[in-house]
Amino acid sequence: MAQLDHNAPDVARLLELDFLRCTEMAALNTLQWIGKGDKESGDEAACDAIRGMFDKMDICGNIVIGEGIKDEAPGLFQNEKVGKWRDGSAKFDIAIDPIDGTTNVSKGMPNAISCLAASGSSDGSTCLLDIPAYYMDKLAYSAEVAEALAANPRLPINLNAPIADVIATVAGIMKKEVRDVVVMVLNRPRNEQLIEDIRKCGAALRMIQDGDITAALAPALAESGVDLYAGIGGAPECVLSAAALRCLGGGMQARIWPRDPEERQSLIEAGWEDKFDKVYDCNELAWGEEILFCATGINESPLLKGVRFRGTTAITHSVLMRVKSGTVRFLFTDHNLKTKTMRLRSTGKATRLVGGGHGGIVTPVGDLSSASNGNSQLDG
Repeated sequence: MAQLDHNAPDVARLLELDFLRCTEMAALNTLQWIGKGDKESGDEAACDAIRGMFDKMDICGNIVIGEGIKDEAPGLFQNEKVGKWRDGSAKFDIAIDPIDGTTNVSKGMPNAISCLAASGSSDGSTCLLDIPAYYMDKLAYSAEVAEALAANPRLPINLNAPIADVIATVAGIMKKEVRDVVVMVLNRPRNEQLIEDIRKCGAALRMIQDGDITAALAPALAESGVDLYAGIGGAPECVLSAAALRCLGGGMQARIWPRDPEERQSLIEAGWEDKFDKVYDCNELAWGEEILFCATGINESPLLKGVRFRGTTAITHSVLMRVKSGTVRFLFTDHNLKTKTMRLRSTGKATRLVGGGHGGIVTPVGDLSSASNGNSQLDG
């Protein structure tokens, strides 16, 4: 359904800051739940803020990949319509993760972001692949490794190769010793054998508890200190990672990993039986040139710093990038909490925020509907 008029101005470019505001608002509205042990309420706060921002955007947006596949999340859901949906408004397909790292938020741990990818296409097709599985087996790497693999596809850098061979090959490309190759893995029982194999070959292992979008992007970020991301993680997160990696120049391979016989059968019934052995690359998960990706840090991660405070100013750290231009922008934004407003879907009204400096909490303190009639554009 996503379609852009290529004779018109670059609509995605004109709207990119509004998409970024969605993740900024989510990060700010989530802060009140950091460390509270309630990941559902944190997720709900992020979704409420994003929906409120979408309500102000002049787009016809369709959520093609959203919340709810892995748990009873509060939204945003697949096929949910967002934006004003006025005649002539630009159409976008959207993949979104209001909080990648909900457990980390609830426990006050690092590695949590809010992120989304949005796409349009010239022929009206969806450019973000919705895979109806919980998990995928993944291997993500830097632009340097992706270039070497493109030049020689026979290199043992794939999901079928032993991880020791992958690491040794990457070490050669990066001009490192195997012991200096840093591999990041999600700490889950399903990755136990992989973790053991990495340890046996002598590489440097870095395990994370949650948030595998930032982990998948880390090898493509020069300052992250991570060379590879490997293991089984979320399928929806895989598509968001692919969109961002296309902007960053890194690479990823991924394959469906049914978690049990029941899921395997459901995938067969949905017509995916012949896709179990298929290895997808970034261009197959997120294709076309009309793709943008944006994210805002909630807690510290390899991708972004978390929200910080200076008195009554909240400082957000975000990234905004596009496939078409290859531009990657890292932005930090000062939000004056004495005047900052946020429109929440739950209230339908502009809400002023206060906080910061004392525990790093942002708390809604009242609506401004009498002054704004609920129609003012969000502060930016």
